Amino acid sequence: MQRFTEIKVWQRSHKFALALYGLTGHFPKEERFGLTAQLRRAAVSVPTNIAEGSKRMGRQEYARFLNIAEGSLAEVEYLLMLSRDLGFLDKDASGASLAEADEIARMISGLRGKVERAA
Repeated sequence: MQRFTEIKVWQRSHKFALALYGLTGHFPKEERFGLTAQLRRAAVSVPTNIAEGSKRMGRQEYARFLNIAEGSLAEVEYLLMLSRDLGFLDKDASGASLAEADEIARMISGLRGKVERAA
């Protein structure tokens, strides 16, 4: 099986998590243990679950971890919308981030389908 760092969707979701750390660095200090922390955790969960799943025994387990990554990404999407609506992110930053999340979601879904078919 391929090393997780070679998986394109892992690479992209890792870059996305790094970008979200940068974006949330400008959130209000009182959100440090609230929205900032939750958004960062959810963003980190995406590449983490892709990596962990890629090392599990069996395709079914791998697919399950990819599904967890999809759920974490949906959480990121909502938290980005909330951050925008609260005025912590401008429309350009939130729009670009939401578009990237959508593309990553498509990539994970495609990989999960491929993994499930190979099972």
